[in-house]
Amino acid sequence: MKRFRIIVKTNNKNYPIMIGENIIEKTGNLISTQIPNCKKIALIIDNKVPKKILTQVKNSIKNFDNLYIKLNTSEKIKNFKIVGKLINKLLKKNFHRNDCLIALGGGVLGDIAGLIASLVKRGIKFINIPTTLLSQVDSSVGGKTGVNSRYGKNLIGSFYQPEMVISDTSTLSSLPKREVVCGYAEILKHALILDKKLFFWLQKNGKKILNLNNKVVIQRAIYQSCKIKAKIVEKDEKEKGLRKILNFGHTFGHAFEATTNFSNKINHGESVLLGMLCASEFAYRNKILKNKDLNLIKEHYSILNLPNKLDDYFTKKDVKNIIQFMKSDKKNFDSKIKLILINKIGKTLKSISLKNSVLKNYLSSKLF
Repeated sequence: MKRFRIIVKTNNKNYPIMIGENIIEKTGNLISTQIPNCKKIALIIDNKVPKKILTQVKNSIKNFDNLYIKLNTSEKIKNFKIVGKLINKLLKKNFHRNDCLIALGGGVLGDIAGLIASLVKRGIKFINIPTTLLSQVDSSVGGKTGVNSRYGKNLIGSFYQPEMVISDTSTLSSLPKREVVCGYAEILKHALILDKKLFFWLQKNGKKILNLNNKVVIQRAIYQSCKIKAKIVEKDEKEKGLRKILNFGHTFGHAFEATTNFSNKINHGESVLLGMLCASEFAYRNKILKNKDLNLIKEHYSILNLPNKLDDYFTKKDVKNIIQFMKSDKKNFDSKIKLILINKIGKTLKSISLKNSVLKNYLSSKLF
């Protein structure tokens, strides 16, 4: 089967994203080529990673001095207490700047591991091996790291690019449907903000992706999604302008997650899907997005049975908290809330600033 390779070119670093079937067994060789002076490896492992995948990675790096750390991952472990404990483990083993930290797992693990790598001795080498669809199509690309705080999601972090990303699509076979939907949210987001052709391709192939029953389609979806994000990151690594469009749906979405205290009631992808639908409907109500485009988006959600009802998760009494977390979003510089909106499928507006009351009225109209 064909393998894909994308080179991400940023001001700080150029690095490859490799996408293919059964490529993690080559991890050790890739490290020797990419980081020739690496002696020690800290492998941080998501406990959900199947034993077969973990064994393949361990066997491939057996010639290095290895430290293995397993974590029960969820949004609730994205905090300084966990980060501090893991940093101390690496310092105890005297990791140097040419040594390497590998994240083997989903986006939560990648966010934490990237932050740790950026902090230990002001930067050790970092490799991301994303094992979920969400992390393969989005969070592993672009160098964002972070932890949460009581004020909101990912408000503490750094930009730290990896040495490489290894996306092995064989790791996706064990994912529950809800996790696949989570990843699909970001693929759809990339189509809605920048690629109308991809959106119509998803109209035809969305079910194949969600059912994980066509490897060629899945690899193409990951490749196209990473290509879009890489293009944006190359132009705006530190999110000063263009990169902000990647937050489409996330101002709502992050607030939805935080309002439920990052519980299992609603995960990141479900929150983003609801957030994109809210942003699209809000844009239509304010004569920014045409009814034709809104209906195409709603139809897509309906056909694929994607989360689309806010009142399945929230009631009117939650609006105050949702607005409060939206105000804490890192895009905001004043008392107003900034939203990324699309005015066509595949075309994004710059963010617009809104009074709290405008969004409060909109959310209240959706809830009972």
